[in-house]
Amino acid sequence: MTETELLTWARGPGFQIATIIFAAGITLRIVEILMLGRKANLAEAKGNAMSSGLRTIITRSVPDASTFKRSAFSVTAGYVFHIGLFIVIFLYAPHILFFKDVLHISWPALPSTVIDAVSVITIITMIAVLVHRLRDPVKRFLSTFDDYIGWFVTILPLITGYIAFHRIGLPATTLIAIHILSIQLLMVVLPFTKLMHIFTFVLARWYNGAISGYRGVQS
Repeated sequence: MTETELLTWARGPGFQIATIIFAAGITLRIVEILMLGRKANLAEAKGNAMSSGLRTIITRSVPDASTFKRSAFSVTAGYVFHIGLFIVIFLYAPHILFFKDVLHISWPALPSTVIDAVSVITIITMIAVLVHRLRDPVKRFLSTFDDYIGWFVTILPLITGYIAFHRIGLPATTLIAIHILSIQLLMVVLPFTKLMHIFTFVLARWYNGAISGYRGVQS
């Protein structure tokens, strides 16, 4: 397979296969969660579940002082690489063109130099997070294969994208194909790992807040 054929396959059949697995996997996981249901709450309502759930979605996104003091590195690094990922994925011009082709909507992009810098910061931060996990006895003990594969498939598109942007080592066509394939690997793995929290964290926070609010407890 030539480099052009590889890129064509990645943009065509490869993307279609990854999208089907991604969509089917996410749908399956969400249906599984919803099918769990919940037992009827026979207790007397002491608060508003809906408003408490919505409030918790916001409050759980901002760490309290004690949590930040106890885990300053984890909290800071988490914000840095999550924001970095968002910027790289949604504010890079070629990515926006892709979303425009798929969703028929677009938005302003940041300069490539800014995206390049954010990519480097995000990669360094994710490496630091991995080192911290490996060096911390408790986190290392609690970590599973799921944690490491999630880290790997998340950082891989950043690295391949950076290499493709700077055209390091291989022809541009091959580098772009490898970058696209790394994204497709992420799409295939995401629904079946902890990365699924991208789609479930809002539901989980709302549910916890709603239960607490119904009982009159501050979440």
